[in-house]
Amino acid sequence: MSLIIETRDLVKRYGKFTAVNELSLEVPAGSIYGFVGPNGAGKTTTMRMLTTLTRPTAGQAWVAGHSVTEEPRAVRRAIGYMPDEFGVYDDMRVWEYLDFFAACYDIPENERKRLIDDLLELVDLTHRREDMVDKLSRGMKQRLSLARTLAHDPLVLILDEPASGLDPRARVEIRELLVELAKMGKTIFFSSHILADVAEICTHIGIVEAGEMVIQGSMDDMRAQLTPHREIIVTVRDQETAERVKSLVALMADVLDVLILEPKAGRSRVQINFAGDDDGVAAINQKLSAEGILVMGFTEETKDLESMFMRVTKGIVT
Repeated sequence: MSLIIETRDLVKRYGKFTAVNELSLEVPAGSIYGFVGPNGAGKTTTMRMLTTLTRPTAGQAWVAGHSVTEEPRAVRRAIGYMPDEFGVYDDMRVWEYLDFFAACYDIPENERKRLIDDLLELVDLTHRREDMVDKLSRGMKQRLSLARTLAHDPLVLILDEPASGLDPRARVEIRELLVELAKMGKTIFFSSHILADVAEICTHIGIVEAGEMVIQGSMDDMRAQLTPHREIIVTVRDQETAERVKSLVALMADVLDVLILEPKAGRSRVQINFAGDDDGVAAINQKLSAEGILVMGFTEETKDLESMFMRVTKGIVT
């Protein structure tokens, strides 16, 4: 696995306060990596170190193979950074905003018009080309800011809370745009505390709390690690039937445990912790049916990112 962002024991202290504490990151090339944590967890400070805006107190970090402390110019050429605040540009049109940043990246004037046209088309702002920047909605400003990060065709996009403060439609548009950029070969590293956005598009995730990495990995590996077995919930008519279900399935292959849960909506429920495959799940259902059990519900519990987050951060002191 080729890493495009890597940190080892990264530390940032402000006086006696430690904002980032021995953080180790591994972001594979081509991934969409969600950097997740509550406000104040150290996400922005980490990003400022990765983008060479803040110097680490200790530890090391590399972006696209370049050290953030020893090769800052090379790092800046490799990244497109979108901070969590847009900034103030009162007297500038949309195309002028992009032209200004393209000029900052030393893109020749005769190439900038075509570049601006392409960027506006990519973020669906062509129809706003002549609008004043300060008159755009927040969602449009976020898309324009993203277009600006792409002006010099960077390998890596480092985005600080790109969906923060957006309405649901604008959030969906930003998510779709990030997926499209990943398909174009960009590595996307973005911070968020909106777990639904991360679960929707990310291939990898890192959960940070109080400046420390709690857990990281691919989304598939994370789910497997945090939910090592399947949970099947069987709903039946009464407690007597629940006891019968428990006795029937307890000794079946790959059944780890059987628990009778608190009744819900007047129905009794049985939780089956199961380590088998889909055929094994079907076999449990078939056995209950063959034994004449009247099953009111047979579902497999799925753990979403929110439950994963709550599990791994439980007990962490902030």
